[in-house]
Amino acid sequence: MADHQDRIDQLNQKLEILLSKQEGFAKELMALYREIELLKKQPREKPASEQKAESIPPETLAKIDALGQDEKQTEIKPTKFVSQTPVAPPIAEKRERKPKSKSNWEKFVGENLINKIGIAILVIGVAIGAKYSIENNLISPLTRIILGYFAGLGLLGFGIKLKTKYENYSAVLVSGALAILYFITFAAYSFYGLFPQLIAFGLMLLFTAFGVVAALHYNKQVIAHIGLVGSYAVPFLLSNDSGNAAVLLSYIAIINLGILIIAFKKYWKPLYYSAFVFTWLIYSVFSAFSYETEKHFPVALFFLCVFFLLFYGIFLAFKLRANEKFGKSDVVMLLLNSFIFFGLGYNLLTHQETGKQLLGVFTLCNAIVHFVVSAFIYRKKLADRNLFYLVSGLVLVFITIAVPVQLDGNWVTLLWAMEAALLFWIGRTKNVPVYEYLSYPLMLLAVLSLTHDWGTAYSTYYQEDFFMSIFNIDFLSSMLFVAAFGFINYIHQKTDWVAEVKDRNWLQNIMAFGMPIILLLSLYGAIYLEIEYYFDKLFRASEIPVMDGSEISYSEYNYELKDFGAIWLLNYTLFFIAALALANIKFLKNRILGIATLLVGVLATLLFLAEGLYLLSEIRQSLLNEDLSSYGSSSFNIGIRYVALAFFALLLFALFRLGRATFMRTNLRIPFEFVLHLSILWILSSELLQWMDLAGSTQSYKLGLSILWGVYALFLIALGIYKNKKYLRMGAIALFAITLVKLFFYDIASMNTITKTVVFVSLGILLLIISFLYNKYKHKIADEPHEE
Repeated sequence: MADHQDRIDQLNQKLEILLSKQEGFAKELMALYREIELLKKQPREKPASEQKAESIPPETLAKIDALGQDEKQTEIKPTKFVSQTPVAPPIAEKRERKPKSKSNWEKFVGENLINKIGIAILVIGVAIGAKYSIENNLISPLTRIILGYFAGLGLLGFGIKLKTKYENYSAVLVSGALAILYFITFAAYSFYGLFPQLIAFGLMLLFTAFGVVAALHYNKQVIAHIGLVGSYAVPFLLSNDSGNAAVLLSYIAIINLGILIIAFKKYWKPLYYSAFVFTWLIYSVFSAFSYETEKHFPVALFFLCVFFLLFYGIFLAFKLRANEKFGKSDVVMLLLNSFIFFGLGYNLLTHQETGKQLLGVFTLCNAIVHFVVSAFIYRKKLADRNLFYLVSGLVLVFITIAVPVQLDGNWVTLLWAMEAALLFWIGRTKNVPVYEYLSYPLMLLAVLSLTHDWGTAYSTYYQEDFFMSIFNIDFLSSMLFVAAFGFINYIHQKTDWVAEVKDRNWLQNIMAFGMPIILLLSLYGAIYLEIEYYFDKLFRASEIPVMDGSEISYSEYNYELKDFGAIWLLNYTLFFIAALALANIKFLKNRILGIATLLVGVLATLLFLAEGLYLLSEIRQSLLNEDLSSYGSSSFNIGIRYVALAFFALLLFALFRLGRATFMRTNLRIPFEFVLHLSILWILSSELLQWMDLAGSTQSYKLGLSILWGVYALFLIALGIYKNKKYLRMGAIALFAITLVKLFFYDIASMNTITKTVVFVSLGILLLIISFLYNKYKHKIADEPHEE
């Protein structure tokens, strides 16, 4: 129903635009008709062809007359004009355009510019004359003021009298008269003290009210600018350092009330901007230099709210009454008014004892004001959707700000994440892009807040009381954050983009990749930090005080727990990548995610082979170290190795399945087999080293590894011949070459005679077997297809 009403509003707006255009066409037709009639009345005799060109069919004249009568009506029915004889403008008319433009320029200078310069010079002359009379004491102060008022009122009366025939000229005279009256009142109060401050303010307000009425009556901004904007200088001109903030701010509020009245009738943007700048400038100067918390806090806060609401009304009044769309400048002014009010109010409350406790309430009140306005606009259908979305966006902005102002910790993260999810859902499902764009910075804020929470919660170095792993508020908030971003990604996958991929802007393209990345990293990081925190907690709890002979105590820790923690973190990483790959195969079928998973999986594989197997060997070594027996090392120091290998095998299986998935559209068979055989050889080498180390052998890195590598090279050659895979055989030969280099440059250096004999004989037999296989199956190798 809402979408249906929005469509009706859009059609009504288009209809109004077309009607205004038709109205303009009617005016142009009437002007052309009048010009043609004037040309007809000229005594010059014209050729028959030109007379024919100037003739207008009766049907067209009737339609022009009908349009002229309907110009001022609200509804204009479309009329189709058919001209039987085209009206071609004569050549003479084109030649007359040059002097016409010159005449327009001359008219502007003579009728508009000169009179404004003249009135400015007149006001300056009055001021100079008054100054001269004061300095030379030519006439008494009271006489000077009376003559000044007579001059101002006389000019005012003369200007009003000329309004009927010379409206522009009259408006300039009236504005100049207002300026003279302002100045004379200032002189009477400031120079001579003829008026008390209250009467001076009253006169100024009277002049201001007259300026409002005159500006509306004349429909001229110049009067409003001189009458109203000039009045902002009065508090500074009439100031007697009394510090009466209530009088000052009341005076400015009355002026702004006058501008609000104008705003219901006229859309004079320069006037609004001038009033906006002067008001907030005066208030800022007062707040910076004259404000005292104990003395001025209630008054300053009250008038701050009054100014905010007045300018809110000024910027909305004409737009709502005329049902016009908001432009970029209107949006900027609304936002500036809102944030200036919030900034000044926040500053006032921060320096007041009770106000410090109400910062969140103050921020929430900002959101409530914008909510009331947006609800009123929506219910009354007073403006287009853009204005409604703008004001509603301000509601969400101040709710967002209120969260960290009043709350802290996990609540901030959760509320920002939930708000981002809500905005994204509205923007995507209701086709309101502005809400989706508003959700993007909230997502970023939620991510930053989450990382801050993690840094605060999981730092164990300065904690005295440890919390329970998994069952704690930090992990719960992380999971709720993950749920919010899971919902965002679900909506992203289920709904179509408003625009095609080529039509998306750069921000949409970034977020299309960023949202899934945030979801995955937050899910991975939440569990990762819990595992890390658990083992850090165990490590801190393993502290054993030790006393040396000099009675100096120090602490010993079980560093084996650090290694266990690192292994379980690695196991979790392998499992997470494998689960992600399998989920992508089963449900998502996303090629970009699949490629990213393969790359991360390869990095995790190298990390496990290089770092993981080393950590497992360190854990094994701690079992053999009797110095750490007091910490309770057990057979699980060996068993954890096979748990880690199971996770690694799961990763390889998931990557293999992912590489062969149809949606991946890639052939990764050879790279996968390379990674697989490298991993098997690496793990077998590590296993050999472990069991030879447990057996007490000292030749594990020489005798054992050389024979193992040679045997595996033989296996690869046999497999390559059986499967017709040349790359396996070439890899086997490379492995055998590495083994021989190791044998001659590393192994034999410290081997005894028996060991050398065993190694050389073993490798020699392996080489002979390899050669025999090549000779026996040479026909199969020669006929095999070429491997790409």
